[in-house]
Amino acid sequence: MPLTELAALFAYFLMLSFIAVGGAPSILPEIHRYVVEVNGWITSSDFARLYTLAQVAPGPNVMYLPLLGWDIAGWPGALALTFAFIAPSLTLTMWVARLYARHPTGTAVLAVRRGLTPITIGLTCASGWVLMHGAAEDWRGYALTAFTVVFVTRTSFNPLWILVAGAGAGLFGLV
Repeated sequence: MPLTELAALFAYFLMLSFIAVGGAPSILPEIHRYVVEVNGWITSSDFARLYTLAQVAPGPNVMYLPLLGWDIAGWPGALALTFAFIAPSLTLTMWVARLYARHPTGTAVLAVRRGLTPITIGLTCASGWVLMHGAAEDWRGYALTAFTVVFVTRTSFNPLWILVAGAGAGLFGLV
């Protein structure tokens, strides 16, 4: 990847880091649009696989960004995406945490918390929607997704059981 494209990739993810309310998964739909639909660097299916691999590995949920950067541009891409996302959001988080520590019941703090909660929920749901379409290649994938949603929202069982069931379904070729 030419240096100018790498710089543009860095700048784009730098901008995204400031609107990632709810963490890295909340901007997944925009990352998917930019990487898959606009630039065509990877397929939607590869995007879902990279995200899933990063989520299965131990560590923070932002781990899909270095994998994505690596797949797009090797080491320079991995470093660019990681630094572009982590530095600004870490700085902003530290600033907000300091404000919250000084004024935990302040009007501005409460307004920000109440205002960002629905945005975070909406962005997270949009991320799930994008991943579902990238991972579900036929009716079986959609059926497994629907079953997962019902299982998680309607039962009190540990969600890890659904991961075990999904792994088993994949292992036996059901999905």
